[in-house]
Amino acid sequence: MNTLTKKHINLSQLSELKKILRKASLHTVCEEALCPNIGECFQRGTATFLIAGKICTRNCGFCSIEKGETLPLDPEEPKRIAETVKKLNLKYVVITSVTRDDLNDGGAEHFVNTINSIRQINPDIKIEVLVPDFRGDKEAAMKIFTSKPYIFNHNLETVPRLYQKVRPKADYERSLKLIFWAKENNLSTKSGLMLGMGEKEQEVMRVMDDLRRSGCDILTLGQYLAPTKNRYPVKEYLKKEIFEFYRKKALEIGFINCQSSTYVRSSYMADMTSDFRPQVTDNKY
Repeated sequence: MNTLTKKHINLSQLSELKKILRKASLHTVCEEALCPNIGECFQRGTATFLIAGKICTRNCGFCSIEKGETLPLDPEEPKRIAETVKKLNLKYVVITSVTRDDLNDGGAEHFVNTINSIRQINPDIKIEVLVPDFRGDKEAAMKIFTSKPYIFNHNLETVPRLYQKVRPKADYERSLKLIFWAKENNLSTKSGLMLGMGEKEQEVMRVMDDLRRSGCDILTLGQYLAPTKNRYPVKEYLKKEIFEFYRKKALEIGFINCQSSTYVRSSYMADMTSDFRPQVTDNKY
């Protein structure tokens, strides 16, 4: 195992949580994306659930999730997630998905069904969604907005110049627009970047500015780690001083919170990050 993935792992607890997830036929992005924080987050009894299958319709250069022919959505998955959330006694849940360009709404309705199933079991639970771009379909995105998640998260991942290599089927402006729409609908918004992919300082600062203009409240910045040797290579390992520099700059330009360090990932310590969520006037589902 890479030493960067050994952080705070309690093997017995990790094994038990995996058994619970497998018994319910559920997947977590923690496992599928080979997150370096899997031990720490599982030890805290938290996880980011991956819905709509574990096969993605895109082939992003940074991602380890399997690409290929997808399967039909499982209508029972939302219920199983809700039951598992209850069994694990979670108070804060992150729901994300693979990109499903094969579906008319990109899987938005499946997100809503999952949110509603969890709330039926615990109406007070805080739910963060980390969504794909829905191919820029505002009607699909509105389904998510109407469900009023506690945090609406959509990652830009990298700077515009690198999109062709890193996110060839994504569009920078389209992703910014999705965050803008979410803010228009009075949601607390969040996005994230991976650093060390060859970006320059001025490019990172431009993305920060673009996100703030689009209404993004919370930012996460972490070190990119290539999941396998066949994926996009790491160009640079950033020093902690650089992460701290970006964190201070983000706060200076108006982000309410910025988590910035080597091991930070979009859903890492999401419950604590959300403590800095801005006040909203209509966030009750």
